[in-house]
Amino acid sequence: MEDKRMETKKEHLRLELDSLSQNEEFARVVTAVFMSRLNPTLEEIDDVKTAVSEAVTNAVIHGYKGEAGTIYMDITAQSGEETSLTVCVRDAGIGIPDVKQAMEPMYTTDTSGERSGMGFSFMEAFMDQVQVESEPGRGTLVTMKKFIGR
Repeated sequence: MEDKRMETKKEHLRLELDSLSQNEEFARVVTAVFMSRLNPTLEEIDDVKTAVSEAVTNAVIHGYKGEAGTIYMDITAQSGEETSLTVCVRDAGIGIPDVKQAMEPMYTTDTSGERSGMGFSFMEAFMDQVQVESEPGRGTLVTMKKFIGR
């Protein structure tokens, strides 16, 4: 008898961006276009775009404090029995001394009062899985996963 399970297929995209605020939009659009091969709903695309925007914005504003740096993105599309998109956003900036505290709603290191401190909360609300790893002086890695078609 023939095995009816779907073959799992993975595709990968790697992107390096300068830590400029206008690259947040570019990262969001590139991710949405890459994600489109998974046949997501508009809501799923919007969710991922919002989460990517927050992760890249955090790297620009908090990771590099507006200074020059590089933001690294790795995006993996997996189709098959469990269709998903995994987005990793990494910076080599100042890092986060207390990740647990930084992930609390309304927490921000921005003293100007212009930032709401909701970046990680939005990522968690719009993605199915979010993991943050950081070390002071070595940068931050945010790994987010969205299951498609659930």
